[in-house]
Amino acid sequence: MSVSTYRTNIERLQKTIADLEKQRAQEHTKIAKLHNEISSIDRSITKYTSISSIQSKQTQKISKLKTLGQAQDKLADYSKKIADKTAELNRNMYSLEKELEQAGKKQDSIAKTRRDTELKHSRAMTEEVQKQARIHLQMSKSPIVVDLAKLPSEIKVVIFAPNPLDPSLDQLRLDNEIREIAIKLRASDYRDSVKVIPYLATQPLDILQALNEQKPHIVHFSGHGNEDEIAFVDPDGNTKLVTKEAIVQVMQSMSGNIRLVLFNTCLSSQQAQLVTQYIDAAIGMKNEIGDEAARIFAAQFYSAIGFGESAQNAFNQAKSALMLSGIPEENTPELFTREGINADEIILVRPI
Repeated sequence: MSVSTYRTNIERLQKTIADLEKQRAQEHTKIAKLHNEISSIDRSITKYTSISSIQSKQTQKISKLKTLGQAQDKLADYSKKIADKTAELNRNMYSLEKELEQAGKKQDSIAKTRRDTELKHSRAMTEEVQKQARIHLQMSKSPIVVDLAKLPSEIKVVIFAPNPLDPSLDQLRLDNEIREIAIKLRASDYRDSVKVIPYLATQPLDILQALNEQKPHIVHFSGHGNEDEIAFVDPDGNTKLVTKEAIVQVMQSMSGNIRLVLFNTCLSSQQAQLVTQYIDAAIGMKNEIGDEAARIFAAQFYSAIGFGESAQNAFNQAKSALMLSGIPEENTPELFTREGINADEIILVRPI
C-alpha cells in the first residue's frame, strides 16, 4: 500500500478508537450509577419488616445486578475492541514507517526532518491510546463509585480573558477560544448542565466580583502570563500584572464551590500546583503554549466534562486532541491535585 493509504488507515483507526473510548466511558458512568442504586436498595432493605416488601426490593436488586452484568460485559467488549484496533494501528504505523524509510532515501534533509517529526507524534499518539486502554481496563476491574446524587444539577465555568492592548504582547484570539468551548459543549450529552460565563478585558478586581456573584465550580484563566504573573488589564486597557501569590490568596479566600482551576496561560504550572493547597485540582502549562494549542486543549477539556467524564479523563482527552491536530504541545499541560484527591474521582456533571 502507499504512504497515503497507510495515513488514511491510521486516521480512521485513531477516530474509531476515540469513538470506542467514548462508548466505554458511557458504560463506566452507567456502572457507577448502578452501583449507587444497588447500594441504595441494600440500605433500604434493612428498614422493612414485611416479607413482601423485602422480596420486592430483592427483585429490584436482582434486576439491577443483571443490568450491571450486561454493562460490565459491554465494558469488557469495548476494551477488547480497543486493544484489537490499537494492535491494527501499530501494524499500520510500522508499515508506514517502512514505506517512509524507503521514500526517505530519495528525499532531502528537510523532508527527512518532517518525516521524523510525523512518526514521533504518531508513536506518541499510540502510546497515549495504549495508556488509556490500560487505565480503563484497570478501572473496569475496580470501578470508581461516585455518589451522583450529590453532584450539582448545573455547574458554572467562569472564564477570565483579559488580553491587554500592549504592543509588546501578541494579540490573542481569546474570543475564538470561548466560542470553540461553547460549540463543543453544545455537542455534549449534558450541555444544559454546564454554564460558561466569560469576562472579557478582565481587570484584577473583577475576579473577586465574579467569584462572589457566580460561585463557579471551575475557574479558567486565559491570556498571557509567566512563572510569576498573569497579565490582566487596567482601566485604560493596558497591561496590569497580578502575581501568583495574589491568585493563590484569592483561591484560598474564595474556594467555596470551586473544584478546578485551569490556567490556560504560558508557564503557569507553578501557579496551578500552588492553588491545589485549597482547590481539588488545577491545570497549568509548564512551557509556553501557542494560541491554537490553548484553544484546542480547552475546547476538548470542556467537551469531555460535558459528557460526564472525570477531570483526569477530560485532561487526557484534551492532550489527545492536540496530538490528533498535529500540534506538538501535548506535554505542555500538567494536571495537579490536592493531597489525597484522585483526579479520576472528580466528576463535575451529574448525568441526566
